[in-house]
Amino acid sequence: MRLPLVALLFLINTAVFAQDKNFHIYLAFGQSNMEGHTKFEPQDTTGVDKRFRVLEAVDCPNLGRKKGEWYTAVPPLSRCNTGLTPADYFGRTLLAGLPKNVKVGVINVAVGGCKIELFEKGTYQSYVATAPDWMMTALNAYDKNPYGRLVEMAKLAQKDGVIKGILLHQGESNTGDAQWPLKVKGVYDNLLKDLNLPPNSVPLLAGEVVGAEENGACASMNAIIATLPTVIPNAHVISSDGCAGLPDRLHFTAEGYRELGKRYGEKMLSLEASNSKGKKSKQVKQVNKKTI
Repeated sequence: MRLPLVALLFLINTAVFAQDKNFHIYLAFGQSNMEGHTKFEPQDTTGVDKRFRVLEAVDCPNLGRKKGEWYTAVPPLSRCNTGLTPADYFGRTLLAGLPKNVKVGVINVAVGGCKIELFEKGTYQSYVATAPDWMMTALNAYDKNPYGRLVEMAKLAQKDGVIKGILLHQGESNTGDAQWPLKVKGVYDNLLKDLNLPPNSVPLLAGEVVGAEENGACASMNAIIATLPTVIPNAHVISSDGCAGLPDRLHFTAEGYRELGKRYGEKMLSLEASNSKGKKSKQVKQVNKKTI
């Protein structure tokens, strides 16, 4: 049965107005440091602003959470038994600097130990086929397609709010891979295309791995991460300098995650401020043209 034009327009308008422009959504992906390797502490689970939301990407009966539903962003934010992530304090930092009418939502899909190839849309199957047994629990939680789950959840989130940025923490498993920036660009471009977002329209914030001053086992990868903005103009590298690492030399302490997440948030706030100034300047120029 074909709907009358008036009814169709009503449905379209309803869908448009259902999207809250003041609900800012961020996609987070990567490997173990984005997944959350270190246990969160009591201070991380109390006083979380209800304006900070997480869209659960998997069913978590132990948390009373269901896939595809929004909850207050109390850790864990990745899966049912993961730890603290940069996304935790990213969101808290953002809210502290944004107007009170703005909400922040995160979607965190990450797999410990994975290479960036796991998120390559066209070839992830071959990566999964040779993945080690210890990685399968995480892979199975995403139906062996983390990229697909991220896009699925992001499309769902777009009904509620606006995607404002992408957070990445990955690289340890690609240490020394000079092609890593181009591979990340491929994932970034596919995400924007699959979510009907204009090319290069969304900032990509990429965190450094545990640094040399912390005797990081993969610290040399930071030199490669630093080149990401040369292939993605809207990419921004988040320094890990001074973020405390664990003795394993791969992961951050809880305090390290808090500081790193804060830096992600501060960078996003600065980008938001720059965008606001740019829009105001453009509006002033348009007004001036009209008055000439």
